[in-house]
Parts: sequence; structure tokens; C-alpha cells
Amino acid sequence: MNTYRKPVVLDNVADLVGMIDDGATLVVPADYGGSPAEAARALVRKGARNLRLIGGPPSGYVADLLIGAGCLSYLEMPGVILGDFGLAPRFRAAVTAGKLEIRDTTCPAFHSSIAAAQKGLPFMPMRGLIGSDILKYRPEWQVIRNPYAGHDDPIVLLPALVPDVVLFHGLWGDRYGNVWVGKAFEVMAMAQSAKTVLATFEHFYEGDLLDDVHMAPSTVSQLYVTASVHVDKGAWPVAFGKEYGFDAEHLSRYAQLARTDEGFAEYLDEFVFERTHTAP
Repeated sequence: MNTYRKPVVLDNVADLVGMIDDGATLVVPADYGGSPAEAARALVRKGARNLRLIGGPPSGYVADLLIGAGCLSYLEMPGVILGDFGLAPRFRAAVTAGKLEIRDTTCPAFHSSIAAAQKGLPFMPMRGLIGSDILKYRPEWQVIRNPYAGHDDPIVLLPALVPDVVLFHGLWGDRYGNVWVGKAFEVMAMAQSAKTVLATFEHFYEGDLLDDVHMAPSTVSQLYVTASVHVDKGAWPVAFGKEYGFDAEHLSRYAQLARTDEGFAEYLDEFVFERTHTAP
């Protein structure tokens, strides 16, 4: 969906998130797809406001951090949870206090809407929502009769989702702007649907990823990437493939501190603004 312009390989993550305007619709992948955790912390440091976050779904640490820091005005995803480390405390607090506009969705609905944008279509039909209560709260999801069926056969039409920005963390990036995402093919679809694609990556790849027959099929091409930057441990404390697992000690501490406003402020001071932590 984005208009091609030569991608930029930046020197620091602050410049990367500086390309995200307040009020933008932002899509991030699920934790298993390459969580842009350090980029999210940079958004907090930047003081981002009124972002509309749509999880690629679901989301955990990144969504909860952005909610707690006041960066979001809108959230659309099937759930926010820290997995083995418990519920997402800032998400729960914001929803309870009515500080956040929430729209429910499902994982298949999200991916169908992204697929429509990826293919340049205005909508995508989907069956799995028929009979669920979620349709009561999503009036823009229209139910029609299947025109090719000779009997009553309702089907849901989901509008295409064209994000202003897709932000993710990849394993390899080269100096041409290509980013390798491995088996996270849903990230490829997100990138091909968005107006702006921003990526952090774990390792520099010497050469052109698209020239490598083994790497090219899982590479988000420079044709779609707006800007990228090398960030070591860019998904920390979230797990990142076989590179590193969840930092259980850190996430347990986050879950404990984030239960209160005061504790969350302490977390931001220590791990976001002051940068006193050392990633493993």
C-alpha cells in the first residue's frame, strides 16, 4: 500500500519513532512475531500521544507499556495479557477508569482485514463471526447474503485495514533497507498493507538479503520498508525466536510494579527514561 521511496537505515531508535506522528494508527505484531519493545520504550520517551493501537494479535508488554504511559487513545485487539506473568495491569486500570476507547476484535478478523489491504481490496469476507456477540459492537462489519449461494447463507464483510504505521522487530537487516522476519509471515502481510513500515532488527546482514536464495522468501523488501535501525535485544524483555527467551525476572517485576500508578512510574524511571538496566 505504501508508495515506494528509498528506505533509510538509521543510526538510532529515537529517529525511527520520530517518524510516527501523534494520532497515527499503529499496528504491531504479537509477541511471537517480533515485538518492537525497545521502539515502544522510545515512543514513551518521545512523549507520543493519541496513538490508535491495533494489535497483531494479541499483545502484551508493548501494549500495556504504551497504555500506562498515556501514549494511546484507542485500542483494538482481542486481548492484552502478559501470558505466564499474569494479567496486563495498566490495560485493566485504563479500561476500568474509562481512559481508553476499546474495540473488540478476533485474531482471524484482524488478519482478514490486513489481507484485504495487502491485496488492494476494499473488504474481505469471513464466516467465523456469524452467531457471535461481537457483531453487535462492530456495526461496520456488515453481514450480507452470499450472492453465489442458492439458499440463505450469511457472510460477514470486514473492511480493509490500512495502518498508518506498522512497527516490528526483525532478526536480520541489511544496509539496503531489507528486513528478514523468518516464519512471521503475518508481519510480511502487515508491511505490505501499511502506509509506513518501520523496523528494528537484531543483527546486521552483510550483503543484500534479497540476493540470498534462502533468505529472500522471508524478507520484507526495501520496496515496503520506510526506515530501519539496528537495535541489539530490541524485543527484550519479550522473547524473540531462538535468540532469547522471556526475561522472567524482569517481566515478573514489571507485572508487580505496574499494578499501581506509583509502581508504574517507578518502572518508567528505572527502565525507560533513565536506561539504568542492562539487557541480558
